[in-house]
Amino acid sequence: MDLDKFPAERPARQTPEGCLVVAIRLPVRIVALVLIVPARMVWDGLVVAGRFLTDRLFRPVGRALEWLARAVFVWPFVALWRYGVVPLGAALGWLFGVLVVAPATVVWDALVVAWRFLADRVFPPVGRALAWLARAVFVWPFVGLWRFGVVPLGKALGWLFGVLVVVPLTWLYEYVLTPVGHGLAWLTRSFGAGLMWFYARVLTPVGHGVLWVARGVVWVVTPVGRAVVWCAKGLVWLASTVVTGIVRGIGIALSAIGVGLYWIARVLFVLPALALWQWVLVPVGHLLAVVGREVADALGHGWRIASRISLAVGRFLGTLFRWIFVEPVRWVYQTVLTPVGHVVRDAVVRPVAEVARTVGRASREALTAARESVRQARADFRRMLFGEPAPVEIVGAREPSGPEARTLGSSTTALTKD
Repeated sequence: MDLDKFPAERPARQTPEGCLVVAIRLPVRIVALVLIVPARMVWDGLVVAGRFLTDRLFRPVGRALEWLARAVFVWPFVALWRYGVVPLGAALGWLFGVLVVAPATVVWDALVVAWRFLADRVFPPVGRALAWLARAVFVWPFVGLWRFGVVPLGKALGWLFGVLVVVPLTWLYEYVLTPVGHGLAWLTRSFGAGLMWFYARVLTPVGHGVLWVARGVVWVVTPVGRAVVWCAKGLVWLASTVVTGIVRGIGIALSAIGVGLYWIARVLFVLPALALWQWVLVPVGHLLAVVGREVADALGHGWRIASRISLAVGRFLGTLFRWIFVEPVRWVYQTVLTPVGHVVRDAVVRPVAEVARTVGRASREALTAARESVRQARADFRRMLFGEPAPVEIVGAREPSGPEARTLGSSTTALTKD
C-alpha cells in the first residue's frame, strides 16, 4: 500500500439541470447532426480538393509564373547591368581617367612645382624687399616724426601747461577756495545747531499738545461709534431672520412637490418596468440562454461526430479508389510496362546511344585535326610574310658554372686563382 500517493482529484461538481434542458438537448443535437454532417463532408471534400489543387496545380503554375517573371523582368535587366552598364561604366571610368584625371594630375603637379619654386626662390626676396620698402615709406618717417617732432613738442607744451595753468590753479585752491570752504562749513554747522534748538524747544511741545487733543477727541467719539455698530447689527439680524423664514418656507413647499412627483413616477414607470424585468425578461433571457448554450453544444458535438463520419467516408472512398484504379495501374506497370521498357532499353536505346557516342568521338577527332591544320597553315603564312623569328639569346649567369664555380677550397678572383 502506497501511503505517499496523493489523493485522487474529485470530479468537478456539476450544476443540476432541469427537465427543460434535458427535453431541449436531444432534439437540438439530432437536428444539428443532420444539418452539419453534409456541411462537414462538403468542407472536408473542399479541403482535400484544395490540397490536391495546391500540390498539383497551383504550386507548379506559381513556380512556372515565377520563372517566367524572372525570365521577362529580372534576367534581362541583370544581363543588361552585367554585360552593358558595368562594362560601359568601366569604359567611361577609364576614359575619364585618361582624358580628365591624368591631364589634371599633370597640371596639378606642374602647379605644385611652380608654387614650390616661387615659394622657395621668388617670394622670400620679393617679400623682404617689400617689407624694407614698407618700413622705409610708412614706418621710418613716422618714427622720426614722433621721436624728433612730437615728443619735444609734447614736452614743451606740458611745461607751458604746467606754468600757465597748473601753478595758478594750485595757488587759487590753496589761498582762495580753501578759506572760503572753511567759512561755508562753519556757517552750515551753525545753521544746523539753530534748527535742532528750534525742533527741541518749539516743535516738540506743540506736537505733544496736538497728540493730547487728538486722544481726547477719540475718547469722546468711540462710545458713539460703538452705539452705531450695535444698531447696525440689530438691523442685520432682523433682516436675516425674515429672509431665512421665507427661504425655508419655499424649500418645504418644493420638497413636498418633489416627493409627490417621485411617487407618481415610481408608480407609473418604475414599478411596471421592474415587474416586466423580473417576471418576463429574466425568464425569457434564461430560456434563450439555455437554448443558445444547448445549440452551441449541439453544434460542437455534431461537428465532432461529423468529422468522424467524414473521416470514415473518406477512408472508404480512398480504399475504393485504390482497389478500382491504383492497384490495376500498378499491376499493369509492374507486369507489362517494366519488362517492355527493359527490352526497349536493351534492344534499341543502348545501341543507339553507343552509335551516337562513336559518331561524336569521330566528329571531335576530325575537328581537332582540322583545327591543328589551320593552326599550322597560319604559322606557315606568318613565316612566309615575316620570316623566321629571331633566336633568343641566353644571357650568361652571374656566377661561373662548372669547374669555375666558387667553392670552399678555391677562389675565383684573378689574383688568387690557381
